[in-house]
Amino acid sequence: MRNETRGTVELTLAMVLSGTLGVFVVESGASPFDVVFFRCLFGAAALGAYSLARGYLTGHGLTPRTLGLAALGGAFIVFNWVFLFEAYEATSISLATVVYHTQPFFLVLLGAVFLRERISAGKLGWLLLAFAGLVLVSGVRPGDTGSLKGLGFALAAAVLYALATFVTKRITGVRPHLIALVQVLVGLPLLLPFVDFGAASELGGGWGWLVGLGVVHTGLMYVLMYAAYAKLPTAKIAVLAFTYPAVAMGVDWAVYGHHIGLVQALGVPLIVLASLKVTLAARTPVAAPVPRTGGRAAEAASPVATRAG
Repeated sequence: MRNETRGTVELTLAMVLSGTLGVFVVESGASPFDVVFFRCLFGAAALGAYSLARGYLTGHGLTPRTLGLAALGGAFIVFNWVFLFEAYEATSISLATVVYHTQPFFLVLLGAVFLRERISAGKLGWLLLAFAGLVLVSGVRPGDTGSLKGLGFALAAAVLYALATFVTKRITGVRPHLIALVQVLVGLPLLLPFVDFGAASELGGGWGWLVGLGVVHTGLMYVLMYAAYAKLPTAKIAVLAFTYPAVAMGVDWAVYGHHIGLVQALGVPLIVLASLKVTLAARTPVAAPVPRTGGRAAEAASPVATRAG
């Protein structure tokens, strides 16, 4: 199998797995804080075991600065998960996932505010198009507080994701697997005060879903993504990333019977197209969203390197 073909298969599989994340969250029966805490716990075990087996813990390249940045990014990413999972409860997996994909636009705004990066007329146009799509997708009717609440949670998750990306992009010389490991480890003490261990002890079969979130959606999924990034051009990565919302919407319909209305459906391609254009414009023609993972000195990436949940 050719290198790029293998990368395509790996990233597609990772995005398909990401699209099933919502079902694992809902079926676990746990609160969003409990879900994220145990996702971090089991995810840390999976990523730690993988990193140890591959020898990544030796010559890790972490410094006080990079460790601090990774920890800050971890704080943003774990609370991003909390808000996203809250959005699942308040509205639907489909709506939450589509709104969550406004992340690239918040990243553009952060660059403009903190780095004085100029927003070109083209990017501004795509931002306005995405906003129009967001208005259509929300489909909020007067008195529909559930949708409004879910929309707010999904937007908050998108902002936190953008902040995590903004911070993590400043880390160099550390393997992405180790950045991801630090981020989930940081989530444990941060979320510990919010965990209801009494309720968690009564989950029964829900524990299987929580273990799946950690091992499959945090361990295996990120290993597949990082392996794929080293083999694929930017454009293909950006396009394949949209397998995630497509699968999430299909799974939401198949499992829970949730589907978006006609007006909402009109907004989906607007957000997808605008997000794709902004994502591609933010990358250089020859570089993938995360660098090659083959060398110790590779620039780091993290779970926030893509729009996977």
